[in-house]
Amino acid sequence: MKNAAHMIKLCVLASAVLATSACTRTVTDTPGEAPNLVEWVAQVRARPAPPLDPIPVIKPFESFQFDGRGFRDPFDVQAVESNSGGMRPDSNRRRQPLESFPLDALDMVGTLGGGRSVVALVMGPDKVTYRVRPGTYIGQSDGRVVAVYEDHIELIELVPDGAGGWLERPASIALENQ
Repeated sequence: MKNAAHMIKLCVLASAVLATSACTRTVTDTPGEAPNLVEWVAQVRARPAPPLDPIPVIKPFESFQFDGRGFRDPFDVQAVESNSGGMRPDSNRRRQPLESFPLDALDMVGTLGGGRSVVALVMGPDKVTYRVRPGTYIGQSDGRVVAVYEDHIELIELVPDGAGGWLERPASIALENQ
């Protein structure tokens, strides 16, 4: 049994060596078998190469002398003005339930009433529905509701401007289509 398996492996190896040795001849070895191919390769090699694109003209660098006089030092931390006189979140205000959720996690699911006394129904991620009217604070960026409509809620958020002050940013929540 062992001899038979050994003989089969030997036969397979011999036939593989014989098959690969038959494929070693190339066109360059025997130019007589494909004269038109050798002729075509010679013609292609004899063609002149296409011209190269000209080297692009490099514009000379124009230097600029910066004069920093009249500007504040960007590394002077005390020179950064605090925007204390502008708007800022009221830290003494009592937080409302919808301020613990991000604005994109809140869904407007309907309205109650009509005309000037429209109250929006907003569902939070805790699956509780809250009543929202103008003046209500929602979202984590001190968003104050300025208007409630039958199809959306408009609010203004206070976000830091990066220089110690605050900016008002409009936002809205649209009625969820079900």
